[in-house]
Amino acid sequence: MTEETAMPNEKRMVTETGVDARIAEIVEPIIQSLDMRLVRVRSSGQNGLTVQIMAERNDGTMSVEDCEAVSRAISPVLDVEDPVEKAYHLEISSPGIDRPLVRKSDFVRWEGHLARCDASVLINGRKRFRGYIRDVTDTGFSVERDQPAYGEDNVAVIPFSALAEAKLVLTDELVRESLRADKAAKAAAAANENNAGATPEDSGNDDNA
Repeated sequence: MTEETAMPNEKRMVTETGVDARIAEIVEPIIQSLDMRLVRVRSSGQNGLTVQIMAERNDGTMSVEDCEAVSRAISPVLDVEDPVEKAYHLEISSPGIDRPLVRKSDFVRWEGHLARCDASVLINGRKRFRGYIRDVTDTGFSVERDQPAYGEDNVAVIPFSALAEAKLVLTDELVRESLRADKAAKAAAAANENNAGATPEDSGNDDNA
């Protein structure tokens, strides 16, 4: 896994349809204005109707305070635009450790980890794959299957243009990597805050020297 931070305005390859697509169209610019990125919008029948909006900072972190900030920013706009015909519960969340992969940078960042991927067309005679993300390029990636059946190809090449859905599989290695990356991101954010709050006296300059 690389430590590169994703581009703020990088477009998602996996997007929504129907009402969820309309909600995403409304909230994505607002989330971007908060220096965050939309990951996914998904409606479900939970609690009558729940609209879940996943978001994250460009470094992959997402705190409770960040979720609250997103909720405060988008709730009034959704009330005005009213894209959902019935009452619903709005849920703002982070992508989680076993996160959806929706941008090319997600595949670059989590290359080598186990994922489940669905294709929109048949690839090697199937549409569903589970395996390790390998060989990410500008146009696609490979899946090295962790449990190949006898006689089946061990590796499948999936073009990004044929990707319908992808999600990391929770493993001990993924948890360790996620915790390490989260710790590093928080340390970098704290260092930036300290540098921003530093005064000329803090820098060690001495006019009397």
